[in-house]
Amino acid sequence: MRAVILLLAMVALQCGAQGYPDRPIRLVVPFAPGGETDLMGRMWAKHAAAQLGAAIVIDNKGGAGGAIGAAEVARAKADGYTLLAGTTTTQIINPAAMDNPPYDPLKDFATIGVLSVTPTCIVVSPSLKVSKLQEFIALVKANPGKYAYGSAGPGTVTNLTGELFKREAGGLDLQHVPYRGSGPGLQDVIAGQLPAFTPIMSATVLAQHRAGRIRILAIASDERLGAAPEIPTAVEAGLPDLRVQVFNAIFAPAGTPPEALAALRLATARTIAGAEFRVEVEKAGAEVFASPDYQAFIREEATRWVPIVKALGFKAQ
Repeated sequence: MRAVILLLAMVALQCGAQGYPDRPIRLVVPFAPGGETDLMGRMWAKHAAAQLGAAIVIDNKGGAGGAIGAAEVARAKADGYTLLAGTTTTQIINPAAMDNPPYDPLKDFATIGVLSVTPTCIVVSPSLKVSKLQEFIALVKANPGKYAYGSAGPGTVTNLTGELFKREAGGLDLQHVPYRGSGPGLQDVIAGQLPAFTPIMSATVLAQHRAGRIRILAIASDERLGAAPEIPTAVEAGLPDLRVQVFNAIFAPAGTPPEALAALRLATARTIAGAEFRVEVEKAGAEVFASPDYQAFIREEATRWVPIVKALGFKAQ
C-alpha cells in the first residue's frame, strides 16, 4: 500500500492537466463481451470515470486474439480519448506469435497502469463426468482425437494455456476450437456443445462453476485463489509447469500528451488504491496489481513468455 501511495504522490506532481478530459473517453476492449478482460475494463472504467469527471465508453472490438482492437488503438489519434484494455495476450503473446504483427507493443503504446493479475484455468462440461484434472487427462488419452478445447482465439493466452496443458500432460491429442472471446466459448461448454475451455479466471467463470453449469478442474497457478480456495491448482494436479498469469492493463497510443497521461495515471492509481475496486477484483478471482513499477513487470513477463512461445512454435492467426 505504501507503494501505491507513493505512486499517487508522484503522479499528482505531474498532473497539471487543464481541460482534460472535456468529452467521453473510448476504451477499446479487444475481446467479446463477457470475458475477463471485458469485466476488468468495465470495472476500471466505472471507477476511473468518477475520478476523471468524464464518461468512459466501452467499445468491444474482438478478433485475431485481440490484435484487431489493439492495432486500432495503436493507430488512433494520440489525444487521450482512445485507450486500450490490454493484456498479456495483446502486449506479449501476439507480437511474439505473429509473423507480421500489426503493432509494436513497446513503441506504439504508453502504459497507463496495470490493474490486476489473474490465472487461467481449465474447465469442462459437467456432461464429461470428470471432477479432477487427471481424470480428464486419462479420458483424453483413452480417446485420442475425440475431444477438443476452446479458447478466446488463436494466439491468445487462453490458447497458449491449452497448448501448454497438452504438452505438460504428455502430448494430448486434444483439438483446438478458437472463439472470438471467452463468453461465446463458455456458452458452448454450458450447452454441452464443447467439452472443455481454457479461460482466464473471472467472476463469470466462478459463478458458472458454482452454479454447476461448468466445472473448473484446476487453475493454472502454483497457489489457490483466495476467492476460490476449494479449487485445486494445476501444480497440485501434477503439472508443475502449467502456470499462466495474465495481466490486465490500460494503454494509450504513443505520443499521447503528457498532461493527459498524468491525469489517466492518477485516476488509475487512485482506482487501484480504492477498497471497493480491490474487493471487486478479488471477487473476480484476480489480484490487484499494487507495484508502482508496472513497466518493469511487463518487461519481466515478456522475458518469461517469449521463449515459451518460440519453443512451442506457437502461432497467432
